[in-house]
Amino acid sequence: MTKKITSQDQPKLARRQFLVGAGVGVAAAGAALVVSKQPEVAEQAAAEGTEKKAKGYQLSEHVKTYYRTLLV
Repeated sequence: MTKKITSQDQPKLARRQFLVGAGVGVAAAGAALVVSKQPEVAEQAAAEGTEKKAKGYQLSEHVKTYYRTLLV
């Protein structure tokens, strides 16, 4: 037994379909935004990582001063 769709049910379905479609559209736009940002972030992290590795640990005067304060 199937229920016949009456004219009263039609506006409710139209609104629901619109809201579902809008939700799917927003989710797709958000996913596209995240995917497009990832390569830029990865490139930045790679560039920052190489700079930090190139410098390495350096024993400078302010580090020596800090170590002297620990010897109390």
